[in-house]
Amino acid sequence: EQKGQPALEQLPLVSIIIPVYNRPLEIRDCLESLQRLDYPRDRYEVIVVDDASTDNTREVISEFPVRLVAVAKNRQAPYCRNLAAQKARGSILAFIDSDCLADPLWLRELVAYFKDPATGAVGGMVDAYFKESGLDRYEEVKSSLIMGRRARRSQAKENWLYVPSCNFLVRRDLFASLHGFEEDMFVGEDVDLCWRIQDAGFHVEYRPMGKVYHKHRNQLGAFCSRRFDYGTSEPLLQQRHLMRRKLFVFPLGASLFWAAAVVSAAAGTWPLAAACPAIALLDAAFKWNKSRMSGLELDYSAVLWSVPRGYLAFLNNVCAFVSRYYLIWALILFPLLPVLAFCIIGMHLASGFVEYWIKKPRQNLLSFLAYFSSDQLSYQAGVWWGCLKKWSFKAIAPRMVSKIPQKGN
Repeated sequence: EQKGQPALEQLPLVSIIIPVYNRPLEIRDCLESLQRLDYPRDRYEVIVVDDASTDNTREVISEFPVRLVAVAKNRQAPYCRNLAAQKARGSILAFIDSDCLADPLWLRELVAYFKDPATGAVGGMVDAYFKESGLDRYEEVKSSLIMGRRARRSQAKENWLYVPSCNFLVRRDLFASLHGFEEDMFVGEDVDLCWRIQDAGFHVEYRPMGKVYHKHRNQLGAFCSRRFDYGTSEPLLQQRHLMRRKLFVFPLGASLFWAAAVVSAAAGTWPLAAACPAIALLDAAFKWNKSRMSGLELDYSAVLWSVPRGYLAFLNNVCAFVSRYYLIWALILFPLLPVLAFCIIGMHLASGFVEYWIKKPRQNLLSFLAYFSSDQLSYQAGVWWGCLKKWSFKAIAPRMVSKIPQKGN
């Protein structure tokens, strides 16, 4: 039993499921890593679904003591995962991708969380396998599969949590009752399933342990193509999960402060800038009075200093949103509206600098910003393409609120 983990009276039988297509070298490394698991061999099985590979992938799989399920026609990963789940014997299904390697403690560190009957699915950390190139070092901190180093558990008031399917454990009975992954979704299917698990009344947990190592696409073209694919899933997910429409919080004080700052700068009316500190002081006084009415004895100076920090955080959120979804328009609008284009680019660079400062990648700022820009442009091109195909723009036009609606846990 690892420190901080709930104990199980008996280790559950786990069915490890791997879909694969034309990856003989990767599947060999993956299966070899599973042979080194620190988990009783009689308490897990490995099911590999070969998705009609046209090379020697199937021959490589046959060298290992696993159950091989061969598909005659290429059907994509969601279909293969569902097919294997129907043949699984374990009470827990553990999904890993063929381009991943499992840490020896992968299963042992994650299955213990199923002691809680309200937990439907658990995901662990996905770390980068490649570490050398500039793109490798970017992926090491900014991969879409990295869920962070803080444990998280889904709640009713924050029901956006998901874990990627390359490191995903779920109760077999629950998986079957939800009919598994949506087979017509080739990206975003893991997000969709995690949200449906929460809608069924179960929790999804992320734990920064139970690690797998992912062999990400470390060529720029393949990297951008995959980010584009990820982007196309956003409009589809918004369409399928109408109750999870994206929100953008515009706090009243911060919104008024930055609106006054922008108007005064744009109009050249510098006396209007005096409104900015006045707004901040009034906001601080309001927050301090509200805290006292709630029975909290907070020092006014602490409240006062929290206001500019909140304003900067709000500004960063706005810059990050523009960078994530609207940078592409700076390229399109530059000949017609160069000032607006420069503003968008400036917000993008500001967001990139903050990400660099927070993530602390093992590369210089210019290298990081180059990959960050490629990442953002590729992803949002996919989002906009998906929006146009669905003729629905909720993914890029969130509902604006002054605060997050309060719901019961």
